[in-house]
Amino acid sequence: MEVVAVPAALGFLLLALAGSSAGDEAHEAEAVRALLTRLLGPGPAAAFSVSVERSLAAESGLDTYRLSGGGAGARVQVLGSTGVAAAAGLHRYLRDFCGCHVAWSGSQLRLPQPLPALPEELTEATPNRYRYYQNVCTQSYSFVWWDWARWEQEIDWMALNGINLALAWSGQETIWQRVYLALGLTQSEIDEYFTGPAFLAWERMGNLHTWGGPLSRSWHLKQLYLQHRILDRMRSFGMVPVLPAFAGHVPKAITRVFPQANITQLGSWGHFNCSYSCSFLLAPEDPLFPIVGSLFLRELTKEFGTDHIYGADTFNEMQPPSSEPSYLAAATAAVYQAMITVDPDATWLLQGWLFQHQPQFWGPAQVKAVLGAVPRGRLLVLDLFAESQPVYIRTASFQGQPFIWCMLHNFGGNHGLFGALEAVNQGPLAARLFPNSTMVGTGMAPEGIGQNEVVYALMAELGWRKDPVTDLGAWVSSFAARRYGVSHGDAEAAWRLLLRSVYNCSGEDCRGHNHSPLVRRPSLQMVTTVWYNRSDVFEAWRLLLTTTPTLATSPAFRYDLVDITRQAVQELVSLYYEEVRTAYLNKELVPLLRAAGILAYELLPSLDNILASDSRFLLGSWLEEARAAAVSEAEAHFYEQNSLYQLTLWGPEGNILDYANKQLAGLVANYYTPRWQLFLEMLVESLVQGIPFQQHQFDKNAFQLEQTFVLSTRSSKLWKL
Repeated sequence: MEVVAVPAALGFLLLALAGSSAGDEAHEAEAVRALLTRLLGPGPAAAFSVSVERSLAAESGLDTYRLSGGGAGARVQVLGSTGVAAAAGLHRYLRDFCGCHVAWSGSQLRLPQPLPALPEELTEATPNRYRYYQNVCTQSYSFVWWDWARWEQEIDWMALNGINLALAWSGQETIWQRVYLALGLTQSEIDEYFTGPAFLAWERMGNLHTWGGPLSRSWHLKQLYLQHRILDRMRSFGMVPVLPAFAGHVPKAITRVFPQANITQLGSWGHFNCSYSCSFLLAPEDPLFPIVGSLFLRELTKEFGTDHIYGADTFNEMQPPSSEPSYLAAATAAVYQAMITVDPDATWLLQGWLFQHQPQFWGPAQVKAVLGAVPRGRLLVLDLFAESQPVYIRTASFQGQPFIWCMLHNFGGNHGLFGALEAVNQGPLAARLFPNSTMVGTGMAPEGIGQNEVVYALMAELGWRKDPVTDLGAWVSSFAARRYGVSHGDAEAAWRLLLRSVYNCSGEDCRGHNHSPLVRRPSLQMVTTVWYNRSDVFEAWRLLLTTTPTLATSPAFRYDLVDITRQAVQELVSLYYEEVRTAYLNKELVPLLRAAGILAYELLPSLDNILASDSRFLLGSWLEEARAAAVSEAEAHFYEQNSLYQLTLWGPEGNILDYANKQLAGLVANYYTPRWQLFLEMLVESLVQGIPFQQHQFDKNAFQLEQTFVLSTRSSKLWKL
């Protein structure tokens, strides 16, 4: 099958839109040199020469890097068509020629001396215009409490991995506050509308309001400051930051100021009642729509500047008030018109999740209405879950609108070894080869980061590859050697076992959402089946343990050893739960007591102790990040509670219970373990008394435990050793 190119006019339009404020070559080269110094230190950084020349990509118009030099006494020459391209080239050299590894869990940057010489000049161009990063939810599940130091590390990681398009959504509530005040809302009405920090992603998409709020004045000031620094740094590399735009959702209080406005209240979301959901949507034909939309975008771009790409999601996981194509087209066109009123060069970045999430609503006519309401080339669609459930196939390549093939991979920021590496490896090429393909990039769109780094390393590499990796077994062995800084047969064998098991999920049911009994409210109906052979996980665990004397100095190895031990215990919990259930159903008290005792009083306490050995698996570290964002003890406690709610109940009544589950020391000991102990005690009592197990009563008792955990006033210092 032949590759069908994106129409030339469409490609040039996207290039023009995205490249107009990329920054000058010297500024981008200096940004990469500064990154290099942060990464390696000033001495080693001096062995590299970095420059940026747009002409390097003159023929293809696509990001390109060129590497040359190195060897005794010679500097390594890194040339890129943009700062991002130069950073990606630098990363390629460090990875493939020096055996280095850049990672969230700890980088391995031992450089050989002298630096290896390149046997010949190496030039590489990306096959597509964009390498995208983030999901709207990532802002809440992972970034919410970050300070500038942590953001700086992430933007460096983005540059090294070739990311050139990413959301930059911090600080938008400050802009909205200005707009709402200008429209006549009171400060108390605005405070009542905004959610708390840990839930802002869903307020921004219109799913929630009020829950976990309000936002403090200090929060607004800090986020405004952060957004300026984030944008300055992203732009210094030549990245394109995606700013937010008005999607149509408004506070209820706007009906007080504009009682004649045509506003529809949508249905509830996520098991929340209308106290916190059922958002208000301004009708596309209402004259207030363009006023609100243009006010916001004008104030936003006045504050932050613009790179002309904006994100907005009107119907994310919410059914529109009408399925009529004419209504859907009008609602879509209204959002776009509000954008171009302020910025005639605007392109709309749309998360395509709505088409995937509610396929029964989004039939061909409904999809066509949305995609056809924006001029072709001015709507850039994220095929958000393409590694498992691609939408481009059933929408004729999004009806000719450009799209980005995205790997979603993770839901809720859960821990748990998981991946569909073969689907990820083959997916981008298949999308490029699709008849009349309008694919213009690849992307990583996890709900939460800081887990399963092998998956993201592969996806980032595929953003620069024209073809899939030919041998994933060899690739994962090399990944292990780079990650730990030394080639070790047992470590590489362990990773090959993980590749054929936990990282070998296939089919539409593959979701990076941990449903293990360990992290779920127990019942007798829990599913324990997995797509892999658990013995592969246990053997990989054993192999990695044998390498400890050699690899223990590696921070990434220590992280992986805790992580795979955590996974092994998770598997054992499932197996012992099966024994518990079988013994109970067979009315066998002694086997029930034995299995229950091991699960609740040996496995879970051992897991908590193991997790407590590493600060990266501590609830205390998680909560200290939240507390550090505060300016008073009262605010610190408020942020801590926001974070605990997200990790557990997710709402006042366990509305999306355990969706964002994590396996952290402190959380295992004080949340999961007491809940399991209660369940097992009630099972034993049921069997002894000869009465049916009362799941409803257990759920009520468990909720009391869960709520007590969240509302506890204990300082976060007590959550860590």
